[in-house]
Amino acid sequence: MALPDSLTAELRVPLVAAPLFISSTPELVIAQCTSGVVGSFPALNARPASELRRWIATIDSALKAFRRDHPTAKVAPFAVNQIVHRSNERLEQDIEACVEHEVPIVITSLGARTDLNEAIHSYGGLVLHDVISNEFAKKAIDKGADGVIAVAAGAGGHAGAISPFALVNEIRSWFDGPLVLGGAIGHGRSILAAQAAGADLAYVGSAFLATAEANAPDGYKDMLAESTAKDIVYTNLFTGVHGNYLRGSIAASGLDPDDLPSSDPTQMNFGSGGNMDARAWKDIWGSGQGISTIHRTVPAADLVTRLADEYETAKNALATVLA
Repeated sequence: MALPDSLTAELRVPLVAAPLFISSTPELVIAQCTSGVVGSFPALNARPASELRRWIATIDSALKAFRRDHPTAKVAPFAVNQIVHRSNERLEQDIEACVEHEVPIVITSLGARTDLNEAIHSYGGLVLHDVISNEFAKKAIDKGADGVIAVAAGAGGHAGAISPFALVNEIRSWFDGPLVLGGAIGHGRSILAAQAAGADLAYVGSAFLATAEANAPDGYKDMLAESTAKDIVYTNLFTGVHGNYLRGSIAASGLDPDDLPSSDPTQMNFGSGGNMDARAWKDIWGSGQGISTIHRTVPAADLVTRLADEYETAKNALATVLA
């Protein structure tokens, strides 16, 4: 099935910028979209809940103005990430805000619900559900999601443990709709590799943490630039869901990265951000394994330009090999 024009017509490079806890704000989303990639943010980043409507309106107004002033530029749509876990007490009102403002794309996580998908579909919105397994992908599509985001091994945040090749192949064996792949993608050739593996678009998160517009501490950005894949720790301690985090931030919080206890998944609480108190969770910094391409903090537009150039170079090199 061809991807909907609403998702691809204005893309400079086939990329969806993943929603980043705390770090994704209207400023970053606007910079992403005006650079030609889908920008996104978690609804829970807008606090208090009443701020969500203002954030959406701010982004929508800025993108309309940019399109007016730059009629030939590619300006991608934006997405809002909704945590569908039962602990998210804001979910219903946050969905209402998305419907009211007709948010183009909604990314759902940690639970799929038919009624929420129908609400987004009521105005023509697109629902992408992130999954870490083929089984979860089937459940999401059965409940009305338009497409899936396969969050494979090596991804930042709440990542899975399945190889991207295995996960994409399993999903593609029965699903021909929109498929986005995430997992250690920080270079343009990795975006091309995601497409070669069977995905339509790449999902990139960690690289956008080290941008000027990201709402992340300088220490976080510096640690990203100084770290490589070996500095990533996979644990479920902080939210009850397995995810990847920077070893240095765990150690700085007084914990032993090599001897972390397991958490009880039933105690997940996304109303407060995770299983630990707000201060501790804020100081534990998520990251995927694909951070060796991060060398310094740059504007989001420069990052997109680098990825787009690398993507085109990789396409040309591959064409030469296959000729």
